[in-house]
Amino acid sequence: MRPVILVGFVGAALPTLPDIQPDQSVIFVEEPDVVRKRDVRVKVAGCPTVRELVEWEFHLPGKADEFYHTYRDLDPEAVIPLTEYATPFAARLSERYGLPGAGFAAASLLRDKALLRNVSRAAGVTNPRSVRVDGPHEVLAFMRSVGGPIVLKPANRQASVGAWLIHDPAEVPEAWDACVVQDEGVFVPDRPMELRMLAEECVVGEQFSVEMLVRAGEDLFTNVTRARLVPGQIPAEASHVVPADTTPELMALLGEQTRRIVDAVGFRDGIVHCEWIVRDGVPNLVECAGRFAGDGIIELIERAYPVDLVRAYYAVMKGVPIPVVLPRAAQRAAAVRFLTIGTGVVRDVRGVDRAAEADGVFLCDVTVKAGSGSAGCAARGTGSAT
Repeated sequence: MRPVILVGFVGAALPTLPDIQPDQSVIFVEEPDVVRKRDVRVKVAGCPTVRELVEWEFHLPGKADEFYHTYRDLDPEAVIPLTEYATPFAARLSERYGLPGAGFAAASLLRDKALLRNVSRAAGVTNPRSVRVDGPHEVLAFMRSVGGPIVLKPANRQASVGAWLIHDPAEVPEAWDACVVQDEGVFVPDRPMELRMLAEECVVGEQFSVEMLVRAGEDLFTNVTRARLVPGQIPAEASHVVPADTTPELMALLGEQTRRIVDAVGFRDGIVHCEWIVRDGVPNLVECAGRFAGDGIIELIERAYPVDLVRAYYAVMKGVPIPVVLPRAAQRAAAVRFLTIGTGVVRDVRGVDRAAEADGVFLCDVTVKAGSGSAGCAARGTGSAT
């Protein structure tokens, strides 16, 4: 049996694997430090679909080629990235095995926010003004040239990790110190990560994301999600709505601009999650990732359309016909809301069962427990409606 290689361990994927893959058909690849810190071996031991767990330092350059030569006779059916840091490794490994994939060059561009700005801007996509910065003095100089608020963030971290909104030049030193020291804990290796910082103009407008399934550079399925953020210096999502509650014209424009990103970087096969801020009717690129969206967005898509998007994605990565219908429009709406609390110690958690039983709610999940510290998101409630 030809295995499927999944790069980067995501625990939430384990319950869904038996619906897509036969027993003993999945090989996980994860960093040794992450395997140890997250106790991955114990977690995969009870999953009949998992054949093997390979500990491999896949974040490092050249490791995909090294893996290929070590396991040259493996003959996998697909190589699939489950985390953002896994995308370049998975793309390169797909190339070596002659399988569908994003393409190593495209995955590398999507993993560097500064490079993506340069390439997409040259392709005609509107971007905020931005510049690479090496210290607070360069951040201050850029902020003065912009004449307004800016965003400071690492160019090579996943999602919005390390992003900081700066309104006052006096905040720059504190923001720099906060941005350059990012501890992603159990989700990344213990070794230091290279620091590449980006400062950019703060664009104010409506927030959206586009989730697009792509085969041979052509879109097969497109969804537009409305995002709302928690107010404050650190960008964090407060809610997502699928499909976005906006005009058909804007949804079409966001899809068109995402297709332009796909073409600009040369993305071949897979799925992209592209974030936008619309200012005065013009979509401004925030960032684009070559992997599944997080925060429950895929669950919302699968309920709203409905569509088995995960099964369709696996088919794309295997290079086989898609076994499900990919609808063009959603049949209903779905939303997720993240409840927030202040910094402190959680005394008690109540009402979860009652909230889960409310009309239209299919999931209510609390991520903190009584006695634990909190500095942000406490719960997630997800619902759908016709």
